Amino acid sequence: MAKPTRDILKIIFQNFFNSFKPRQISGNYMGEDYFGNKYFEIPANPSIGKRKPSRWFEPADKEAFDQEMTAEWEAWLRFRREEPPTREELVRNLQIIELKKRNAAELDKIHGTSEERKTKSEIGFESFPKYSEYESIPGQDPEKKG
Repeated sequence: MAKPTRDILKIIFQNFFNSFKPRQISGNYMGEDYFGNKYFEIPANPSIGKRKPSRWFEPADKEAFDQEMTAEWEAWLRFRREEPPTREELVRNLQIIELKKRNAAELDKIHGTSEERKTKSEIGFESFPKYSEYESIPGQDPEKKG
């Protein structure tokens, strides 16, 4: 029994004619975040060899290259989650963000802003405990002061 051979010309012509078939270029609208970004997806189509869906977003401001997006939508874009986030999920997480901002503002009123507080690098050696039996300056006897 002879092995079936590949017909190279047949494969070339099939690919050539398949290239004229219409493809889905515009994606399905999946949702929008509170920044105004719109998210789209073209689902996977195993019949044409496409195993993963295509996902992208259109920014609200098309000129801004550093467009901000929510963490939920970014996770969906990077395939870390299957389903797009719901409107309720986005609203709930936005409320949590606003609550944390209010709490941080209240703490700044109580304890002062971070600029007013000194960092450990500004304080220097004052932040470390001092013991009489240990050297604070290498090579200097702890009994000698001066």
